[in-house]
Amino acid sequence: MAGKREIALLTGWLLVATSASAQQPVPNGNDKGGDKLNVALNALAPSAKGCMMTFVAENDLATPISKIAFELALFNDKNAVDRITVLDFRDLPVGKKRVRQFDMPNVKCEGISRVIINDTTVCDGPAAGECKAGLATRSETSVPFEG
Repeated sequence: MAGKREIALLTGWLLVATSASAQQPVPNGNDKGGDKLNVALNALAPSAKGCMMTFVAENDLATPISKIAFELALFNDKNAVDRITVLDFRDLPVGKKRVRQFDMPNVKCEGISRVIINDTTVCDGPAAGECKAGLATRSETSVPFEG
């Protein structure tokens, strides 16, 4: 049986935990996590030209993006930059996921060790700097994808 001191400590801890959780905003249907531009490397697949790269992007910024392009650096199996290329993701409406595929000629998928978004070369719509500042990347493949 717990002593008075343990019960007092437990009660105090519960009050603190309840107070902290009461101060947290409760997500609603309109809250998308806000202020993020989510870009995921979804798949790499061999193609007739080289390697087909598939990305899934979702704009959770406050405004739609009418045109966005990223400069990507592809690293080879020796961790050296194999190439730098600009990919046009076109438009990204607020809250809508878009799948974009890019066929990378003369690139072997198994030779890609890492992909980095080096820069956001075009971002039409949001205020200056929002696309780069809000960028959140992840990889759904074994190849790391960084922003």
